[in-house]
Amino acid sequence: MLLSELPTSDYNPYYHTYITALGEVSLMDVLVNGEEEFLSLMEQIPEDRLSFFYAEGKWTLAEVLMHILDAERIFQYRALRFARNDKADLPGFDQDFFVPYSNAGVRTIPDLMAEYKAVRDSTITLFRSFDEDVLKRKGVASGSPMSVGAMGFIICGHQAHHLRIIKERYLV
Repeated sequence: MLLSELPTSDYNPYYHTYITALGEVSLMDVLVNGEEEFLSLMEQIPEDRLSFFYAEGKWTLAEVLMHILDAERIFQYRALRFARNDKADLPGFDQDFFVPYSNAGVRTIPDLMAEYKAVRDSTITLFRSFDEDVLKRKGVASGSPMSVGAMGFIICGHQAHHLRIIKERYLV
């Protein structure tokens, strides 16, 4: 699926900037390339930088990385539910509630890299199993209709958004 094939009606407008910032890409390419980009960046992070936060009240770098992992898992789960034609409305999640319970402060770079690789490889495997009809299948999450394909692009756009923040604010 190409991003240009994803109607804006397939996702909540909140995600529009995440998705459109990806440019014209195919879903599978951006999932695979996003994994390589993320792991490459992680290799460059000094271990002592994980506890850094750029302003009072902002998350540490480790918390941001855990947030990326948590969000990918949640959107992957939503994609699975919608792909299997589950008609139950799925609730939202409060990212600010998740972060304090993520144990981010005790994580290491190799640990985070291994977990990320497992999560992204699982996402790639799941989305490879979807045909075009499945990618168009919709459900409701956080009160908005969303398609399976949109979930994949949201995963990628969300990660790209946070990688930009990491490069601009955490690794300067």
